[in-house]
Amino acid sequence: MAEKNEYMFIMFSIAHFAAIVVLFLSLILLFIFKKKIKNYSNKLVLTERIFALTLLLMEILYHVWLTRIGKWSLVDSLPLELCSISLIMTIFLLWTGNKYIYDFVFYAGIGGALQAMATPVLDLSFPHFRYFHFFYTHIGIVITAFYFTWVKGYIPTFKGVVKTLVALNLVLPLIFTVNYFFNGNYMFLKEKPVNGSLLDFLGPYPWYILSLEAVAFLIFTVFWLLFRNRGIKKAKSRPYQ
Repeated sequence: MAEKNEYMFIMFSIAHFAAIVVLFLSLILLFIFKKKIKNYSNKLVLTERIFALTLLLMEILYHVWLTRIGKWSLVDSLPLELCSISLIMTIFLLWTGNKYIYDFVFYAGIGGALQAMATPVLDLSFPHFRYFHFFYTHIGIVITAFYFTWVKGYIPTFKGVVKTLVALNLVLPLIFTVNYFFNGNYMFLKEKPVNGSLLDFLGPYPWYILSLEAVAFLIFTVFWLLFRNRGIKKAKSRPYQ
């Protein structure tokens, strides 16, 4: 529940569309100025790590806030949602530049963050801290994935699609176990979001989980086809391996 009525988040409201506009404007600007950004290569590593720290700080503040208001719980506060995992991977990617982490952030990160921004599972709206936390971290995931593609020259591969799907399936038993013991619904593996989401189009429980696997493979493959030749450097010349 929202703390105050004026903070209640409404899907497809002005606050919702504003966040989406910020995302797309950020991507457009990143694409337009990608070559100029690359010219500051001596400062990029520092900028990447500062951005990583801001994402980490925002996530820490979120958990501090949950604890302060008495809402932190093993039921729904562990970083076991797809976007929470993607955020952790994004922070590591910004800090290390690791190619294997890039694959996960590019496919699972973009796919999960875009879906989350399209149909946010969010109670509190602008100007509440939770609103800024939600959209800052999700936009950060997407921007980082495209930054490493357009500026750093990392190239998505089909092998990366397979590895990402394998990684997600390897973590599912852990999520199922946590959901079982703590009566949680991490990754919506127990039931769909009550406020509606894209999962509503994938069938009833538990079949939507299998449908989601197929949809994830399709979306990841489309991402690969669209951006596989968008890198600006050969794979062997990547600075972080």
